[in-house]
Amino acid sequence: MNSCMSAYKISSNVYWVGAIDWNIRDFHGYKTARGSTYNAYLITGSKNILIDTVKRPFYDEMIARISSVILPENIDYIISNHAEMDHSGSLDLAIKECSPSKVYVSTMGKKALKAHFHDRIDFSIFEEVSGKSLDIDEAHFDFVETRMLHWPDSMMSYYRNEGILFSQDGFGMHLASSERFFDELDPSLLYEEASRYYANILLPFSPVVDKQVNSLVGLNLDIKIIAPDHGPIIRRSLDIQTVISNYLKWAKQIPVSKAVVVYDTMWQSTETMARAIVDGICSKGVKVVSIKMKSSHRSDLAAEILESGALVVGSPTINRNIYPTIADGMCYLKGLAPKNKLAYSFGSYGWSGEAVGILGGYFDEMRLDKKEGLKVNYVPTTQDLIKCFDYGVSIGNDILGRIEN
Repeated sequence: MNSCMSAYKISSNVYWVGAIDWNIRDFHGYKTARGSTYNAYLITGSKNILIDTVKRPFYDEMIARISSVILPENIDYIISNHAEMDHSGSLDLAIKECSPSKVYVSTMGKKALKAHFHDRIDFSIFEEVSGKSLDIDEAHFDFVETRMLHWPDSMMSYYRNEGILFSQDGFGMHLASSERFFDELDPSLLYEEASRYYANILLPFSPVVDKQVNSLVGLNLDIKIIAPDHGPIIRRSLDIQTVISNYLKWAKQIPVSKAVVVYDTMWQSTETMARAIVDGICSKGVKVVSIKMKSSHRSDLAAEILESGALVVGSPTINRNIYPTIADGMCYLKGLAPKNKLAYSFGSYGWSGEAVGILGGYFDEMRLDKKEGLKVNYVPTTQDLIKCFDYGVSIGNDILGRIEN
């Protein structure tokens, strides 16, 4: 145990006792270029309460931080808001070491944790609190069930005494930092990482997010602090309002004047087409982000798609199919289920030319507004590139027309 690791006080009797993962770079397929945190919280008082645990390899770090405030065996209760293993992975160890009287979970949380831990936990101490209010001596809680934000078991816990919403995976981000509070970090960095997190984790659940966040707002809770399970703690009223507003905006997926042109290339023909198409879109004053998948990551694509009005995908035909890196990106996007996008395809081919049609099939499966694709045989001529530029112009016009309407 590292005795140098201390808890961080976030209110009069609430401490951050989580762990910082500086080195994680992949989170089930999502690139976490800036690491992450696994946030756990300790409420002290006549009864001591632990909110969530941490990813299993970081258990000793959490215990060291708890030990800087109280003895771990003096924890009376544990609240488990989310069963995903980056938050519950050391729950069995915590129960064994702390011997809590009860573990409070959602109804679906108990089922999920049983499926994770089987006989390694005595589930007789579990109490289901979905949608309930509960007084634990002088500590007063409201448990807000938030199913599919982003797992069936998801629950938020509102600590009335201090106005703290323990929001599990809602309103967080993957960001390792020595700063614990949102307002201590650069706003542009926070927006980038929060939107990236939403795009890669929560996007497929957007209809649920819209409903759940609006329901949460409707409860009129006096939220003074949002304490998520990943990333910095949000303590300023304006920041809290902004973060909630962003979630409602992202959930609606309202298209903006932006196109994402994603492509890969074998002999630079498709890349040459992409450049001409980008120029055509730009000529209409529409923002363009161009992504070459060979040198990019699928989660970068997802992040850029979140606030775009159009997805433009280019691939050469290889073995009567699309290029492997494009297949990876399209498979990932299909799972994230973006909505309200115009969709275009293009590519160079040698003799069979299936790629554009296959991309159109992906667009159909994703229920995007598919437009006619553009093919070029082998190396594009000057006339072909004029067609590509004009194709970009038409994309720009389509985007602007849709925004205006």
